[in-house]
Amino acid sequence: MVSIKSVAKKVIVCSLLGLLQVGLFAPAADAAAPKHKPQRYEHRAEYRNDHHQRELKKEKERRLKEENKRHEKIMKRHPFESTKQWHERQKKEIERHRRAVYEIMQMGRR
Repeated sequence: MVSIKSVAKKVIVCSLLGLLQVGLFAPAADAAAPKHKPQRYEHRAEYRNDHHQRELKKEKERRLKEENKRHEKIMKRHPFESTKQWHERQKKEIERHRRAVYEIMQMGRR
């Protein structure tokens, strides 16, 4: 005759086996699945963006340096011009330089 204890043991064992097959391994399988593929693509986009920003910054610095050298050279008085002519040229050059620096600083913001 089958005792209640042995039936209870079989029911418990079968229930645990069913839980192992269906319920307990599902979270483990879900955790093992790779979820970071989109991040890889985002990382690449971030890298491209960072690289672009660094290149843009280098270009701005190069152009500013070039403009400042040019401005410094132009601001010096020419040997053939009068003081009045020199000051007039300086006024125009200061305004032109201010606009050029503004345009350089606006690079990449459009």
